[in-house]
Amino acid sequence: MRRADQMEERLRKAFLPDLIEIIDESENHRGHSGYRDGGESHFRIRMRSAALAQMTRLERHRAVHAALGADLVAQIHALSLDLTDG
Repeated sequence: MRRADQMEERLRKAFLPDLIEIIDESENHRGHSGYRDGGESHFRIRMRSAALAQMTRLERHRAVHAALGADLVAQIHALSLDLTDG
């Protein structure tokens, strides 16, 4: 299963988002540190979820990392997060 699919599955389960977009931006980083042939090294996640409403920005980022799991986060070189409540 692709990393993007794994991320989406885990985030949907944890946050029941109204909107989720997982964008593989790896090709934009060709030649930079962490780039891998085949992509799936640099991601941007846009997510809107009511579950984030009572969290600070730092708490939201920590919650996303926890939901993704250390195993998956370790496979990603860069992760950009755009998180808001529903």
